Amino acid sequence: MKKLYEEKEVLFAVLWIAAYCVVLGNVKGAFGYDSIYMLLALIAFTAGITAFVKRNYLEEKYGLAAWPKDMKKYLFFIPMWILATGNIWDGIVPSFQGTALVTAVCSMALVGYVEEMIFRGFLLRAMLGEDKPLAAITVSAVTFGIGHIVNLFTGQASFETVLQIIFAVGWGFILTMVCYKSGSIIPCILAHSIIDVLSLFGAENKLIAGIYIGATIITAIFYGIYLGRLPSPKSEGKKTIA
Repeated sequence: MKKLYEEKEVLFAVLWIAAYCVVLGNVKGAFGYDSIYMLLALIAFTAGITAFVKRNYLEEKYGLAAWPKDMKKYLFFIPMWILATGNIWDGIVPSFQGTALVTAVCSMALVGYVEEMIFRGFLLRAMLGEDKPLAAITVSAVTFGIGHIVNLFTGQASFETVLQIIFAVGWGFILTMVCYKSGSIIPCILAHSIIDVLSLFGAENKLIAGIYIGATIITAIFYGIYLGRLPSPKSEGKKTIA
């Protein structure tokens, strides 16, 4: 793994994404979010990613070293925090009860960490290392959205999957811009986990769901433009693995 990272960092990131989509797609399809198997699979990915980052002192490179400074410059991430609550705009109706709900909440919280680390961490930073910021941001955001196509293989209706992909691409641009401009992935992990956890509590209302998707796209455009006008990071935080 270390040798692959040093020699072909983009491939390293793509393989993590592929492994995640295949493993979690199959586990979700077979057992569901409330399954202990889903939680164990996510714990395994979380442990593997964290161990790799810590063992090779990559916390700074991947934006895990500290919370962003000068929050005012990023509007305190308020657009992102507001949008993160969208799954409960139509009310609160838990998808599960009892132990199943606890298991699902833990799983969704870990999804936020794992997906941010492989898309905004591994993939984004690998491409930024090639000095192609626009391409890196676009690929990270779009790949994140397209990654949700695996839901087609877990029994989800195709129309719902298309909407989820559009929604995820919008969020992908928001999270990628926040990570790139602030130099920290921590707010992205927090926002992503909030979105996924609250998805377990939202009522099924197609009108509100449509409004949420529209609000996500609009926010991605205007907040993304605002963040894009801010000075770019002076350093991408490259480090050599020991």
